[in-house]
Amino acid sequence: MDKKDNLILIGMPGSGKSTVGVILAKVIGYDFIDTDLLIQRREGMRLSRIIEEKGVDGFLQVENEVNASVEVSRTVIATGGSAVYGEEAMRHFRRIGAVIYLQVEYEEIRRRLHNIRQRGVVLREGQTLRDLYNERCVLYEKYADLIVREGSGEIEAVVSRIIRTLQAGAQRPSGPE
Repeated sequence: MDKKDNLILIGMPGSGKSTVGVILAKVIGYDFIDTDLLIQRREGMRLSRIIEEKGVDGFLQVENEVNASVEVSRTVIATGGSAVYGEEAMRHFRRIGAVIYLQVEYEEIRRRLHNIRQRGVVLREGQTLRDLYNERCVLYEKYADLIVREGSGEIEAVVSRIIRTLQAGAQRPSGPE
């Protein structure tokens, strides 16, 4: 199945992927899935517990496998913030849809995230949130078909911006990337 009719949201934890994804799916009449929930269902435990038991690399391997196996159509897919570490999964996502990076400034992410370990954020020993942000932003930009800047504003405004940008893109002839 290589039909490119899905929208895949990537970005930092706290960037609003799940919240924006649910509303976007409702507005455009798509289904919605959150890959973090697929991972939890497959493993039978919360993300933080998976990281605890399998370590960061073990978690990333599970995440890559789950993400690379997502086969859906006309679906908004909210990924975990660490999805971009899985090359196989990201190639798969680009094959099945448009990858949209919800870009949020560091200070806003820091403000939104409180207990990142409990939330199941993949953070290596000694790594700060700033380190993680700097490392991941490069990967988000690498894989994004579309970057949508998000301020501290309304979710509906972000959804509208995504829809406008997608509509503008659909009106342009598509050439090689």
